Amino acid sequence: MDTRVLKYFLTVAHTNNITKAAEQLHITQPTLSRQIMDLEHELDVPLFDRSQRRLQLTKAGVLFQQRATTMLQLLDQTKDDLHQHEKELVGTVNLGCAVSAASIALMKLVDRFQATHPAVRFNIFDGDGDILRRQIDEGTADLACLLEPVEAAKYNYLVMPQKEHWGVIMRADDPLAKREHITKEDLYKLPLILPRRNIIRDEVSDVLQLDQTKLNIMASNNLLNNALELIRTGHYYAVAIKGVTDILKDPDVRFIPFSPAKETGHVMVWRKNNVLAPAAEKFLQYVVDESNKKAPTEED
Repeated sequence: MDTRVLKYFLTVAHTNNITKAAEQLHITQPTLSRQIMDLEHELDVPLFDRSQRRLQLTKAGVLFQQRATTMLQLLDQTKDDLHQHEKELVGTVNLGCAVSAASIALMKLVDRFQATHPAVRFNIFDGDGDILRRQIDEGTADLACLLEPVEAAKYNYLVMPQKEHWGVIMRADDPLAKREHITKEDLYKLPLILPRRNIIRDEVSDVLQLDQTKLNIMASNNLLNNALELIRTGHYYAVAIKGVTDILKDPDVRFIPFSPAKETGHVMVWRKNNVLAPAAEKFLQYVVDESNKKAPTEED
C-alpha cells in the first residue's frame, strides 16, 4: 500500500468531496476516484457511503482513517529518528502522563532535557491509565507515566519517586473544606464524582473499607477538567488525587485527604520487546538518572 494513497484517502475523508480533494491534491478527479476505489478493492471493504450527495465514511472508513493517520505519523517520526546527526540528538518523544504530582515533576525533566537536547521534540498526551496504556499498546506513545496499580508484567517499567494522596475535591467555601480529613461516613452523605476506572474505586474502597452500594454516585470521569465545573456548583464532590489541585492552582476548590490515608505511587512504562528510538531511549535514561536522585520540587 502506497503512503501516497493513504494521504489521498485522508484528504477525501476530510473534505467529504472528491472534487475538492482532487483540487487540494492537484490531481484530476477521475484519477483520485480510481485510487480510492482501488484502495477499497485492496482492503475488500467500502470506506465511503456514496448513497448521499456528500461522501460519508462508513464504520470501516472511520477505523481506517484513525489507523492511516497513525501510520503516517509513525512514518514521519521514523524518518526523523533515522536521520540522526552525529553530534546532535534529534527526534520526537511521544510521552503520556497522568495529570498528577508526577506530571509536574516530569514536565520539569522535559524542560531540562530539551535545554541539553534542543533538537528533540515532545508529543505530550494527557489521559487516565486506560487511555495511556492503549497508546503504549498501539505504539502511538513511547513512554507513559501512570498511577498505580498497573499490569506491570505487561510492560517494562520504572518506579517513579513521586507519591499521590487520595481525597475529595470540593468548593473552597464548603463547610467540609475546613476539615483535616474526610472519612467513609462523610462519603456516604455526599453526591460524588468517582474515577471511571473500577480498579481505582476498589483500591480506595479497600483502604477506607467502603460499602460502594451506599455511595451516592452522580457521575464518573477520567480527567477532572470538565467535572470541575460541577464541583464549582457546590452540588458535587470528586474523589480524586491531590496532584490535580496542585496543577490547576484553582482558589475556588479545595482538596481534603482521606482518613485513613490512601497513597498511590507512579510508574513509567514502555512496551516490552520494543526498541525505543534514540531520543526516547535517551530521555528514559535521563528520567532513570534523575529518579535515583530526589524528586524535583516546585522550587527547582
